[in-house]
Amino acid sequence: MDIKRVAIDAVNETIVMTVVHMDYKGQVAKRINEKMPLATVKGFRKGAVPKDLVEKQYGKAIKQEEVKKVVDLALERFVQSERLNLLGTPLPKVNEDFNWDAEELVFEYEIGLVPSFELDLEAKNDIVKYIVTADDKLIDGQVARIQKQFGTPIPQDVVVADSDITGTFSNEAEGINNATTIALAIFKDKVTADKFIGKKVGDVVTVNTKGLFEDDHQLMDYLKVGHDNVHGLAVDVDFTIEAINGAELAELNQELFDKLFGAGTVASLEDLKAKIKEDAESQFAQQADQKLLADVQEFLIENTKFDLPSEFLIKWLQTVGEKQLTPEEAIVEYARSERGLRFQLIEGKAMATSNIQITFEDLKAFTTNAIKGQMAQFGQTNPTDEEVQGIVARVLSNQEEVKRLSDQVVAAKLLELFKEKANPTTKEVTYEEFIAASYGE
Repeated sequence: MDIKRVAIDAVNETIVMTVVHMDYKGQVAKRINEKMPLATVKGFRKGAVPKDLVEKQYGKAIKQEEVKKVVDLALERFVQSERLNLLGTPLPKVNEDFNWDAEELVFEYEIGLVPSFELDLEAKNDIVKYIVTADDKLIDGQVARIQKQFGTPIPQDVVVADSDITGTFSNEAEGINNATTIALAIFKDKVTADKFIGKKVGDVVTVNTKGLFEDDHQLMDYLKVGHDNVHGLAVDVDFTIEAINGAELAELNQELFDKLFGAGTVASLEDLKAKIKEDAESQFAQQADQKLLADVQEFLIENTKFDLPSEFLIKWLQTVGEKQLTPEEAIVEYARSERGLRFQLIEGKAMATSNIQITFEDLKAFTTNAIKGQMAQFGQTNPTDEEVQGIVARVLSNQEEVKRLSDQVVAAKLLELFKEKANPTTKEVTYEEFIAASYGE
């Protein structure tokens, strides 16, 4: 057998394989001999069919099967021996005039190669690493929400300024149908809030989504509108009132503090505010890290130039998956996934050049911290090591969970690398300022 690579360009090649009779004749003869006792041809007893008739009836199919085995194995070994770094898998070129009786059988496979490129993690950029602080307005608002949440509900006949109103936002045409509880203070302007004053259970109040809240992203929380649809959405929605409650505010005492944070963690209003600030800023830090990672990804994708074997990948996409794609569908799918593929290659390059590796100990430590965090959310603030490690062992016995957690460990390691190499500008902002910077509003 002769097998070689034919370069088309830097990321596209063809593998050409020439198969001769010696490559498969022994296995074909063996299969024919095995077939003879089982062959059935009209006019002959089973097992008594002459060999030439067996070859005539079954030989072509057996030859094609054995040649395919030879070609598949040779292709696999060739890719390994040449250390080819492929995108997708080899695609056989279709030859409608292929002659199975030829002395030499020539098979061609298209391949797409991972591009070679330079990665500069320290390139000049305008990336910002945000330090998000919890200001007094946010902290005081959270204290008020705690008092209201843990206070005693008092049913009311009509809506007044400080009522909690339970009901359902709906707009059939837009697919909006979400039950929620609101306070009038959430609305951006007083005119909207005043529409609810004096209303009773069963009444319907119609409002428009445009400028309904101070931040359009609140439409995601209260109306369950998708993020892609919140910007500029201007439709009428009905709010059907189902319950109206006032509240006797909870007293800020030790019983409430212990209920919220565990015995002895918080002992005063000052402690409560400090705890709210600490917890909020911890969450903000995670969000800021996510934005930093997204901004670095965007910068690297835009500024790291390399070609992809796009035509090959579009063909390849048509052959994978449970449902084969049409050429048009494959073009759309490639366009949707191209940026993700580019960053996947950049990510791999960053890990290789920086010698980033993931060990089982890394995965175990990450999973342990994640489990402790989840347990704390459910009030288990002091679990034993035995309890935690038992859960960790169960989680890491699931291959899907291992893959998911491994991806998170990679992201965490890359984030630390990007913080170091990209040298982003640090900027301290409030949460409102961070939201504005995140969504360009």
